[in-house]
Amino acid sequence: MRKILQDDDLEYAMGNLLRLGVIISSAIVAIGGIIYLYKHGMHLPEYATFIGNKSMFNSVSKIITGLKEWKGQAIIQLGILVLIFTPIARITFSFIGFLIEKDLLYMLLTLIVLAIITFSLLAGTNIV
Repeated sequence: MRKILQDDDLEYAMGNLLRLGVIISSAIVAIGGIIYLYKHGMHLPEYATFIGNKSMFNSVSKIITGLKEWKGQAIIQLGILVLIFTPIARITFSFIGFLIEKDLLYMLLTLIVLAIITFSLLAGTNIV
């Protein structure tokens, strides 16, 4: 009798998930870059003085606001967020696979890794 999911099936699906996440992220960043260059490509930088720019899109709510206005920087930030969350989706998918296989040890290890990554992401914000 064959198990519902073989290890090869899970590895293949997770590989495709990572590949798809990187491709989608790259496409979003490329679209954002094109829009940014279209709107700001002719601006000449002022090399005589350095003026640091604060990021306008340093939170999810600001990125969503920027997306509504089709701002290239916001679209690029969205692509970076997709790239960051791709491995998190893989870990979540692994947990589901281990849950289906009823592999308690790997479920626990996956939850620990997910908790560490979640804490690391939230540690830089005001949430934690």
